[in-house]
Amino acid sequence: MNLILEHIGVTFTGPDFIKFVSGLMVLWGLSNLVTLQFTTAPYGRYTRSGWGYLLPSKLAWFVQELPSFVVPLLVLSRWRYEDLNIINNNNKVLIGCFLLHYFHRTFIFPLRIRGGKPVPMFPFLAAVFFCSVNGALQTCGLLLEKAEIRHWLQQARFYTGIGIFFTGMYINVRSDILLTRLRGKKERAYQTPKGFLFEYVSGANFLGEILEWGGFAVACNNLPSAAFAIFTCCNIGPRAFHHHRFYREKFDDYPENRKALIPFLL
Repeated sequence: MNLILEHIGVTFTGPDFIKFVSGLMVLWGLSNLVTLQFTTAPYGRYTRSGWGYLLPSKLAWFVQELPSFVVPLLVLSRWRYEDLNIINNNNKVLIGCFLLHYFHRTFIFPLRIRGGKPVPMFPFLAAVFFCSVNGALQTCGLLLEKAEIRHWLQQARFYTGIGIFFTGMYINVRSDILLTRLRGKKERAYQTPKGFLFEYVSGANFLGEILEWGGFAVACNNLPSAAFAIFTCCNIGPRAFHHHRFYREKFDDYPENRKALIPFLL
């Protein structure tokens, strides 16, 4: 493997390896985008046989998201204090934003799941792998950028990205809460989502997460965050369209003017 990477000009030094893994993430995302034009990801309402042993939904979501929270902490713990101290403050904030999202996704979101369908082993393991790699990639990408940002345009980009990130997170979290409220503790039947941005799109929660990581990429302005944003769009964007089709087929009175992902457009 080392010889192959060296042959194409990649070495296992920090910046080179980060570029290499970021490129692989983009390719993985694009392959998902193509594949999801012909099928649905086999979890949630689209769970089906042939994808491995079924895990309880709350346990699966907790375990698969946990690396995105734990791995950055492990990476930070191996950095020398004096090195951490010279990282620019913007990047410290960005690492905090990443941890904040995955604290919610790991420790709060699974507790809100009501009647979730079991998660097959294959998508579960794929999620564990992705979250482990991405947690390390985003953290290392920010730790290696130590120059202080001083130009006002750079600061404007940072604050704009942070604003988009928290707007997306608010949309994502509030939409997830509305979806869980559609079901009682024992109710498993799907219902038409209503309220907030669900009046305009079927995938309000997906729109929020895409905005979240898009804003994160704007604020970071580096290759790992851009790769993550592209992967997110490619991976959950099609799911919004699958949900939209599901609702329109299941409910005869589903609003005709509601879009799949982008209000009034798409």
